[in-house]
Amino acid sequence: MCGIYGTTLNYGQKVFDKKLKRIDFRGPDFTGIQSYKTEYNTVTFGHNRLAILDLDARSNQPFTYSEGIHIVFNGEIYNYLEIKAILVNQGHTFRTTSDTEVICAAYLEYGENCVEHFNGMFAFVIYDEKQQLFFGARDRLGQKPFYYYHSGTEFEFASQISAIRLEHKNLSISNKAISNYMVWGYIPDPDSIFTEIKKLPPGHSFTYHLPSGGFKQHKYWDIDYKGQNIFQGSYEDAQEELEVLLTDAVKKRMIADVPLGIFLSGGIDSSLVAALASKSTDKVKTFSVKFNTKSVDESLYAQEVAKHLGTDHHTIECNYEEGLDIIKNISHYYDEPFSDSSAIPSLLLAKHTKKHVTVALSGDAGDESFLGYHRYNWMSIAEKFYKIPGFLRPLITGPMGAIPSYKSNVVANVLKSKSLNDAYIKMMVGGTNGEWYHRPEHDIIEPYRDYLYHNNKNIYERISDFDLKTYLNGDINTKVDRATMAYSLEARSPFLDYRVVEFGRSLPTSYKFLKNNQKRILKDILYKHVPKELFNRPKAGFTMPLAEWFRSELKEYVLDELSTEGLKEIPGIHIGKVQTIIKQHMAHKANGSYTIWKLLVLKQYLNSIN
Repeated sequence: MCGIYGTTLNYGQKVFDKKLKRIDFRGPDFTGIQSYKTEYNTVTFGHNRLAILDLDARSNQPFTYSEGIHIVFNGEIYNYLEIKAILVNQGHTFRTTSDTEVICAAYLEYGENCVEHFNGMFAFVIYDEKQQLFFGARDRLGQKPFYYYHSGTEFEFASQISAIRLEHKNLSISNKAISNYMVWGYIPDPDSIFTEIKKLPPGHSFTYHLPSGGFKQHKYWDIDYKGQNIFQGSYEDAQEELEVLLTDAVKKRMIADVPLGIFLSGGIDSSLVAALASKSTDKVKTFSVKFNTKSVDESLYAQEVAKHLGTDHHTIECNYEEGLDIIKNISHYYDEPFSDSSAIPSLLLAKHTKKHVTVALSGDAGDESFLGYHRYNWMSIAEKFYKIPGFLRPLITGPMGAIPSYKSNVVANVLKSKSLNDAYIKMMVGGTNGEWYHRPEHDIIEPYRDYLYHNNKNIYERISDFDLKTYLNGDINTKVDRATMAYSLEARSPFLDYRVVEFGRSLPTSYKFLKNNQKRILKDILYKHVPKELFNRPKAGFTMPLAEWFRSELKEYVLDELSTEGLKEIPGIHIGKVQTIIKQHMAHKANGSYTIWKLLVLKQYLNSIN
């Protein structure tokens, strides 16, 4: 994985060097900048390389293929060897053993449809001299980022927004983006924190015509949210087919010319990845993170799984001092406001894992495809309440709302919604923001409404589809990409293989979620390799002790950044209500850590660009 950059703007060599330097943590092995003169303007491509395949300098980028094809590419094409074999039979020649060259040859053979042949995580741009255009694409599920600025014949793109922002004079903070951040905790595609910079959505390609400045976007892939492809086999058939798919997805992601390991939390998904990987190679290296706070220490479970599988396991201990340093610099790596606090342990895990390996497999996306989140179980409870006539529901929600419990208050608030769809949205965005923030007037789930508001599937499949298009892309994939690339570490998730996602979407709900047994099919596959007894515990998230830190080691930092003057710099908030949340938190009267962290991240980001 790497950092890519390109533009039609003629900044000059010093500025190009500065822009690539800003994101060189994404690829420290080689930085390349190349300009190509056209009769209309000069095109410049830049690349920060993290060498994974074909470590030789011949695969450095920007890379030029035959017939005037130039490329900058971030990511991996896992099936490149199969594609390469087909292209060789069709007369294409290769001088490297990289997947970069395969993309170029596939483009010449298949044109814009080449992306349909790729199984991988990627963001790339090809400059086609003959056609005088850029052709670019982003992978199906949004694992690799792609930002771009377009204004007529001015076009600029990069893996991270900071490379575009540097020396750019025409950018303004987007009020809509801040509103979305306050609701979601991240900024959903296609918007960015700047009004003039956009994100290419997952599963999309584009063409940019240099002479005219014309930009066209094309969706080449989507999930089957209409429910047209339903698996017809038995549960046993599904288990067998899914295990074959996952085994192949793991094997493909273990191809590398550098050391490789696995993130092992001790949960279902990462344990299954580790188990399947251990079948095909000796002594896999595994890594987990441990906090010096017992309430959030899940490392013992990972150690038990590692012991059973016989992996070379490493437990990374996290303390306050190291966490504080990352907290105060998170905006440098995330480039946009991003408030998922599990970014901190993710950064720490990546930092120390990099000391041992350059590639790490993860279990990300198992929850979305196989109905693993707690909130899916909550929706099964809510569904029962929605069978009660609407005029009777207040008799239940009223008493529940009076109970001094966060969970009961959330459930009561959710059940006031008109439909299960509305209830899920309210659950996802939280029921308390409206007390301290002016809710946005725009549609907060557009352009993703079609994945939830229809009757083609049951509520569980609809919310799973919706999460795949929103939370997985905007939160999980963003968190993992920025955390790992901050330390030049490549993360690969077999559950993000589009074949696995499509198969998961085709399965009957009961194969995934039956009688409170979430991720049923994954568990049954896992228990073939690891004893069931190791997983008889509640599901735990990748959390950290922010609530405690905000009252102790980080208290001064919070009160300084979110002082009255500091809060005035954050648009749209009720300062008095925010101050009440902070005071109650410090006095142990309530847990306001979620709100405090969200505002700290935004404040830090605004500080960094002023």
